Amino acid sequence: MSSRDRPPPLTSDTYVLLVSDRPTERAALARAITFVIPCLSLGPGDAPGRGRPVFAILDLAPTALRDWIARLDSHVPPVTRLVLSRGDGVPQDDHTASVPATTPRKAILTKAFASIETATRLAALRARRLHERAQAAKGLVADLFDCAAIGGTLARADVERGTDLVLAAISEDGISAWLAELWRHDASVYEHTLSVAGFCAAFGTRIGLCRNDLARVARAGLLHDLGKARIPKEILDKPGRLDANEVKLMQRHPEIGATFLTAQGGFDPEVIDVVLHHHERLDGTGYPDRLKGREIADLVRIVSICDVFAALTERRAYRNPATPSEALAIMVETRGHLDQHLLAAFAPAMLACETLVV
Repeated sequence: MSSRDRPPPLTSDTYVLLVSDRPTERAALARAITFVIPCLSLGPGDAPGRGRPVFAILDLAPTALRDWIARLDSHVPPVTRLVLSRGDGVPQDDHTASVPATTPRKAILTKAFASIETATRLAALRARRLHERAQAAKGLVADLFDCAAIGGTLARADVERGTDLVLAAISEDGISAWLAELWRHDASVYEHTLSVAGFCAAFGTRIGLCRNDLARVARAGLLHDLGKARIPKEILDKPGRLDANEVKLMQRHPEIGATFLTAQGGFDPEVIDVVLHHHERLDGTGYPDRLKGREIADLVRIVSICDVFAALTERRAYRNPATPSEALAIMVETRGHLDQHLLAAFAPAMLACETLVV
């Protein structure tokens, strides 16, 4: 197995989060947990830090407890936790176990260690499944681009399989884990395509799209740059600004992709519209048709936001990636280009991500 195909090691950044407002008890628990697994020990007002804990132990008063549970629930899937309860108000759900805060420390640690073992095993399984999905999706996208490059017949089953892989990964692991897995290796048009499809799935989920519409927007993200299959690699990978002729050639990729899909037959006209118009801008400064305002369909607007955000936060040979907050600031300040109402719905989901730049 090559290093490119090997699943990421789970133990490199796996840790338990311990949050307690009792400093003495927190220090004792942290010392014991650290013998088994790295432990991040925080007070209730401390910043949560980056990344996703494999498990959490919460020893807090009710108000702070609710706040920290909400933070843990913002992860996909929610972080499992053990609550040292101080009365009522502890959630009764699949992610939460509890014992009274007065339980002897040895009994608390016994339960915590058993829960950590289970959580770590499940995290390893999720990581392996995510890796397999990402590798399969990259292979499918490579096949789609190869087919487009030679003008072959596109396998619709591959498009649907790729769409399903993206939707399953975002549903089970969230956009942050998906991006981290995609961008462990060198950047390419395939990683960008799958990043955009992932953002589309995450955004569509946030705004409550039904299953069919969610699949349509993810599929549109998967196919939006298909025309780049016929753009020379030296232009796609050029480590710097394109000259005027190269820009003209690059700007042909929406028409190339839309023409190719139309010739295939059977593709949703709304998806082809995205492929053709994802570089249009509301003020009419985009390409290829200089559409303005309501001439640009909602599905195109969604994918355009995801495409721009992905491009800004990805590695490039000629610049460092923007952070999510920097990318969103650029997108908000570039008025007239993107739908500001949709961008307002998109921003909170992206700012909540633990890791977008890897």
